Amino acid sequence: MRQVKTSAISDLISRLCIEANVRLRPDMRKAIRTALKKEKNTGAKSALGLLLENAAIACTDRIAICQDTGLVVVFMDIGQEVRIAGGPLKQAVDRGVRDGYRNGYLRKSVVFSPIARKNTKTNTPAILHTAVTPGNKIKIWVMPKGFGSENKSAMTMLNPSDGERGIIDFVVDTVKKAGPEACPPFVLGIGIGGTFDYAAYLAKKSLLRRIDRKNPDKKLAALEKKILNAVNNLNLGPMGLGGKTTALGVNILSYATHIAGLPVAVNMNCHATRSAYGVI
Repeated sequence: MRQVKTSAISDLISRLCIEANVRLRPDMRKAIRTALKKEKNTGAKSALGLLLENAAIACTDRIAICQDTGLVVVFMDIGQEVRIAGGPLKQAVDRGVRDGYRNGYLRKSVVFSPIARKNTKTNTPAILHTAVTPGNKIKIWVMPKGFGSENKSAMTMLNPSDGERGIIDFVVDTVKKAGPEACPPFVLGIGIGGTFDYAAYLAKKSLLRRIDRKNPDKKLAALEKKILNAVNNLNLGPMGLGGKTTALGVNILSYATHIAGLPVAVNMNCHATRSAYGVI
């Protein structure tokens, strides 16, 4: 049994919080550059160029890609041969987020009560999802989720008879309703199956997958392509300026579900799709 101290977890999460906020993922930079080469719309090309410039400055100067540094979502795979020592895991996660946002001079955007709206001034508590996996390592993904796009996310319980067409129509309608307010070009995280809550979890988790990596499920890969084409045909474009780059990517995760249900969740994400990964 391998022992891992909570202090090591806090230290890693602190570094990942800063990294995710100042360095745009390589797959996102690649997708924006590719879109810039293909885009014909003048306004869209200008917007995409500015996004790349912004990402470069953020990385060089170690400042946030976006002023909305998000509510931190942490995904953690804990090897079943690991023993965590040194205190409660959730406290260690929140300590790491607190330190990262303080040391990185990142905006604190979390209110403790959704009703009272008082800022915690530490960007905590974070959202923590854990899974027990084989092995003796802890794998950690940190995703700062901005709420310009999060606020435009949606979930529905389709009828099984709605099928693939119903899924595509729901996603396209969600993007239409989001419009330029969610800061396109988008990355769409889609969860299909499970229960009401699990579909939303799948949608969020799917955003961790690089958008330049094909879905290993052939049917889901084909559906991703159909959705991406349908969304880009909306002509919303970068920042709502028109063009064929409304979305840069579509990621789908699915799970078994009940014979009577077809849960579908769409987690909207803006051009600043941020996450960072580390292993202990």
